[in-house]
Amino acid sequence: MKTTAFNSIHKKLGAKMVEFAGYEMPIEYSGIKDEHMTVRESVGVFDVSHMGEFWVKGPKALDLVAKITSNDPRILTLGQAQYSCFPNGKGGIVDDLLVYYYEPEKYMLVVNAANIEKDWNWVVQQNEEIGAELENASDEISQLAIQGPKATEVLQKLTDVNLSEIKFYTFVTDKFAGVDEVIISATGYTGAGGFELYFRNNVAEQIWNAIFEAGAEAGIKPVGLAARDTLRLEMGYCLYGNDIDDTTSPLEAGLGWITKFNNGREFIDREFLTMQKNEGVTRRLRGFMLTGRGIPRHGYELVNSEGETIGEVTSGTMSPVLNKGIGMGYVAKEYSAFGTGIFVKIRNKVIPAEIVKFPFI
Repeated sequence: MKTTAFNSIHKKLGAKMVEFAGYEMPIEYSGIKDEHMTVRESVGVFDVSHMGEFWVKGPKALDLVAKITSNDPRILTLGQAQYSCFPNGKGGIVDDLLVYYYEPEKYMLVVNAANIEKDWNWVVQQNEEIGAELENASDEISQLAIQGPKATEVLQKLTDVNLSEIKFYTFVTDKFAGVDEVIISATGYTGAGGFELYFRNNVAEQIWNAIFEAGAEAGIKPVGLAARDTLRLEMGYCLYGNDIDDTTSPLEAGLGWITKFNNGREFIDREFLTMQKNEGVTRRLRGFMLTGRGIPRHGYELVNSEGETIGEVTSGTMSPVLNKGIGMGYVAKEYSAFGTGIFVKIRNKVIPAEIVKFPFI
């Protein structure tokens, strides 16, 4: 198994470690609910160094990024980031990602840990006719996500950058905790506010210690991947491999907002996605909340009042904030209207639920 630069710290703190995407990662420290509520109410720190980072450079950089992503990188100004996905040429999704416009002719693509090799091969293959400069920096970069309403006040102690001026989906590269060239970005995936920091592996411990010292009086805590999952699910954010994959289109997944057809840009699957946009889809990814007792889990059947299958759960959990079962799943179009009653098959029981809008909280 691979390890991140924080591996020994996690173990010293007594984290429960598991294999995730080929890495040994902390799944929880003090318990999922405690960590979840720490992020919602105060500030928590996630080690997300297992994520992948690719640099796309040179005069052909924008041509490549514009071809392989569903969102339109041509509208970015320096210091902006955007959420996007790689269409797979067959109507599905290779991965979802973040695109950072770092410098003129230089972009950083941040991809999911489980898909680093798959994504890298895809980008290299698509680049053959374009000729941008590519660099896979995944093993050289560490990343921490500091999330929660107190994140700004904690991190502000460690940098001269005015963090309140870093708007959602923007970033700066500056000095942080005495370390030069740290990327400070606001692209969080918890809905609780905060920042992500990207830096070289050799300064990882220095930055971790500085953050925890600065956050002591705010009650800062380390947070594992289990609470990261419940946090993103409360917001209705997709997880690759569960809610989106090579068989789901961005339009089915409710990601029309990151699928841009403007200014005639040619990108992978443009024709198929245009057709889908015009003709509509036969299923939609929807959020649902249980009105009965139970916890929905990935793979559980969704049924109508007659017991006929209308979809299945892609992600599900007990919401620590709502104390109710919540989930996401693809349902047939005729059951996708908000307020529609459906049922979740949990073991031998059929539990009532209702289609609701994201976010859940």
